[in-house]
Amino acid sequence: MHSVDCGAGTPILIIHGFCVDHRLLLGLDPVFEAHGQWRRVYVDLPGMGQSAAGPEIDSADAVAETVVSFARQSFGAEKFAVLGNSFGGMIARHMVAEFGEQVLGLALLCPVVVADNGSRTLPAKTVLQTDPTLLAALEPADAADYEAMAVVQSPENWLRFRDAALPGFRIFDQAAVQRISSSYALRTEPENRFASFKGPTLILAGRQDHVVGFEDQTALARSYAQSTTAVLDRAGHNAHLDQPELTAALLGEWLERVSDWKEHGVAARSIENHDGGPRPSSR
Repeated sequence: MHSVDCGAGTPILIIHGFCVDHRLLLGLDPVFEAHGQWRRVYVDLPGMGQSAAGPEIDSADAVAETVVSFARQSFGAEKFAVLGNSFGGMIARHMVAEFGEQVLGLALLCPVVVADNGSRTLPAKTVLQTDPTLLAALEPADAADYEAMAVVQSPENWLRFRDAALPGFRIFDQAAVQRISSSYALRTEPENRFASFKGPTLILAGRQDHVVGFEDQTALARSYAQSTTAVLDRAGHNAHLDQPELTAALLGEWLERVSDWKEHGVAARSIENHDGGPRPSSR
């Protein structure tokens, strides 16, 4: 997979959502830079951004295994944290199940919790602030894509969306995405593979997120013993673009918790299987 490596220190694997690329999350980089020594590894998922996808990439499981292989090659036995957004949040949960105590902490931004769209608990699509003048000034395709996602339409919000979301959305491999979409759910729900993840966790959702919702995300916290859950108002599926200051504050606090977890040695505790036995640190 194509990746962008920034900084040095404890690795954080950063996984974007569906039909975009790593640029969706690059705006978070100043937060990582301001809160300690972190090696930020932004990936392009197969078929998105600059990562090619052969015919073997035909499901969410295939994507997940590609990310697992990338992490093993990139980090070896080193402990690392994971941040995932949307579809990348589902993959990030898989990483916790796969690597166990090797994962220091988990941050989920508007994650996919229920893969089947028809089974999600979703709010109605809501636009709290419209800007017809702005939309009229945009190229029709850009206006349509922005209008489909924006909860608060404004020039500032549009610029964040333009720089973060549109570049990847314009170049993804449509055939690969169609193959993945045909088997979008993971074979096994990650939380069914462990009793509780004890590393510091952040679950952030948008109150007006009509794509994945917020209720399934708050329920997910039961599987994460040290989780902070936040539902941000005036925020849709791109909550980090809609509420950048709140997102930065919550991520900064999560990074401090991950640092404490690593520094004080408590990360040596293992994730337990449902049968009570410890999981290995990596596989």
